[in-house]
Amino acid sequence: MKILMVLTSHDQLGNTGRKTGFWLEEFAAPYYVFKDAGVDLTLASTKGGQPPIDPKSDLPENQTPAMTRFKQDPAAQKTLSQTVKLADMNAEDFDTIFYVGGHGPMWDLVDNPDSIALIESFYNSGKPVAAVCHSPAVFHRAMFEGASLVKGKRVTGFTNGEEAAVQLTHVVPFLVEDELKRVGGLYEKAPDWQPFHIVDGLLVTGQNPASSTGTAQALLNLEAMKTAHV
Repeated sequence: MKILMVLTSHDQLGNTGRKTGFWLEEFAAPYYVFKDAGVDLTLASTKGGQPPIDPKSDLPENQTPAMTRFKQDPAAQKTLSQTVKLADMNAEDFDTIFYVGGHGPMWDLVDNPDSIALIESFYNSGKPVAAVCHSPAVFHRAMFEGASLVKGKRVTGFTNGEEAAVQLTHVVPFLVEDELKRVGGLYEKAPDWQPFHIVDGLLVTGQNPASSTGTAQALLNLEAMKTAHV
């Protein structure tokens, strides 16, 4: 199985002067779910090279076993430092696509033409698409058969309550929960910060950092079931 993992290249948190990027757990946990399953992984970002890690995601209180493992894994660190450019990727070369979350994608991935074209290409080909935390926002402009890709689909993503808790409600370009509802998604959520993910057809979404492992496993299971039916 070949999975394309997509990360942000954006490191500025709106106009706050603070740094952002991708959330380390949302990369590390899925990375090892996929790696341990023997998946052929390609890492891409909008600019290529080393994507920025959100410094907040690496604070002592946010450490997880997957992050600890990543920090002791020079090969994984090297792979992360050499992401390819998203614009150079073709859906035909992969079985599925997974978007790593964090606040960064809210600026460089949600309205990115290359990203939207890739998502639509995967989905139109009957290939699953997955995203966690803020990254389900990447689906808000993707279309399927003339309507929003998420219209009438059960979805989740970072909640308004979670955004308020990190005090970024007025910094982000839009709220993931509100936007998924606006484009017709059937938005669901668990209590803030609890693990929660949804699979609806080919669409896999996870709510927050705690949902990273479950979302990645759900994508693998979906792909395995799909392969079994072929």
